[in-house]
Amino acid sequence: MKILVADKISPKGVEYLRQQPGFEVIEAYGSSPAQVLELVKDVHAIAVRSETKITAEVFAAAPLLKVVGRAGVGVDNVDVEAATERGVVVMNTPGGNTISTAELTFTHILCCARPIAQGAASMKAGNWDRKTLSGVELLRKNIGIIGLGRIGSEVAKRAQAFGMKVLAYDPYLTPARAAAMQVESVSLDALLAGSDYITVHMPLTDETNNMIDEAALAKCKKGVRIVNCARGGIVNEKALVAALKSGQVGAAGLDVYETEPLPKDSELRSAPNIVLTPHIAASTTEAQETVGIEIAEQIADVLVHGAVRNAVNLPSMDAAAAKVIAPYLDLAAKLGTLVQQIAPKQIAKLRVTYQGKVAELDVNAITRALQRGYLRRISGDSVNAVNAPTFMQRLGVQFEVVKLSDAGDYTDLIEVEATGGDGSVNSASGTLIGKSNSPRIVGINGREVEVAAEGSLLVLENNDQPGMVGAVGTLLGQDGVNIADMSLSRLTPGGTAYMVVRVDHEPSEKARAAIKANAAIKFAKFVQL
Repeated sequence: MKILVADKISPKGVEYLRQQPGFEVIEAYGSSPAQVLELVKDVHAIAVRSETKITAEVFAAAPLLKVVGRAGVGVDNVDVEAATERGVVVMNTPGGNTISTAELTFTHILCCARPIAQGAASMKAGNWDRKTLSGVELLRKNIGIIGLGRIGSEVAKRAQAFGMKVLAYDPYLTPARAAAMQVESVSLDALLAGSDYITVHMPLTDETNNMIDEAALAKCKKGVRIVNCARGGIVNEKALVAALKSGQVGAAGLDVYETEPLPKDSELRSAPNIVLTPHIAASTTEAQETVGIEIAEQIADVLVHGAVRNAVNLPSMDAAAAKVIAPYLDLAAKLGTLVQQIAPKQIAKLRVTYQGKVAELDVNAITRALQRGYLRRISGDSVNAVNAPTFMQRLGVQFEVVKLSDAGDYTDLIEVEATGGDGSVNSASGTLIGKSNSPRIVGINGREVEVAAEGSLLVLENNDQPGMVGAVGTLLGQDGVNIADMSLSRLTPGGTAYMVVRVDHEPSEKARAAIKANAAIKFAKFVQL
């Protein structure tokens, strides 16, 4: 079997592949797109970093291709959708840069405390400016860490070693996990107000985009230090520059940017008291060696044993099983993301019940698809069907699977229940309808509904009174939002009712606020499936 190493990875990783019986390794660094198309005609695997683009055209030109391995985290240079369509596994190495990123983060924290970069530049310019280069100690300072995943947890350990108090904001982190890490779990506002240093370690999602903006910075202590080695866009650059100039932010360190490479005319380049690095968090000898060896091992496991680790598209399964399970994967993922959006951010337990025909299957892949759906808006692109259970465990969420033979009114049924720390339960259930096995939502929070499991949904709980459908429809119509489907449900006349409205696109903030302002509406959530 031929393995194309298209980008330069660790020599130890290349050597590992060469040592595998029956492997032929082709090193072709710096190949043009046309050369890549020629090289992949008879290869079974491709190893890349970030330089070579593995496009739909590449997949079309590679009929024998089974796996693409990315030595690193991001897979922006790989057309994952095209890979999935052609049955090609795409893998990455999400853990390889954990320590290097945590260490760079702390380097920036130290540079925020002591003007090291400024001192070095001053010395090289022939100066001896001791009086203007005064700093502060980290001991007994508060550091606010936003996101306590792999990297945030490592930063917390290093901060504690320096005698800092760690304030943590992660809405999905359980109290038990926070206690075990010896960090104080607080609200975002409390973290902003109480931190001397703030560092972010979250994926860039709709929720985290511009999380640290002008309003957030205004809530901080005057002179707060800000560090971002996670993703560009979490910290609003214009707001940061203004806060540095005003002194609201005393110092900052960035390794990632809204636009990369950073434009030459970016205001960040001339802002005071800021240290900029060109996205080098993973650029250590150890990290590159680790990811190179890891991706080589993962490629060999797929080709030799059929074992898949850190897949970013689909778990491995044979063709017959895939044909049967595929519709359930889609349904489960959508139920997972639906429950995540209607439940509290912090839950203690997630339970999935398989009823009827689906309970007779090996539900492992379906369960992982459900977990991936639940985590999609929490953990971003790094979560996949293989590592989703680990992510759930890291959040401290208990997970339970139940199988029942009777599905009641349906041939089969999947129900997901999220239990909050206060015992509250939010749930959603779904089934497959018709010969095409179309996924349908048939229950939300114990109420019977029926709506296609696709697109955008408005989930409303309201007093059961005349005019509610018209009121909601009028507000959506005034906002230019078309209703594609609607389902109504109530237990008793005059009590509370559920309204699930499938819409063509997201209503504006103004329209959503108007809906929530209706005194008869007790609960309103916009859900994107």
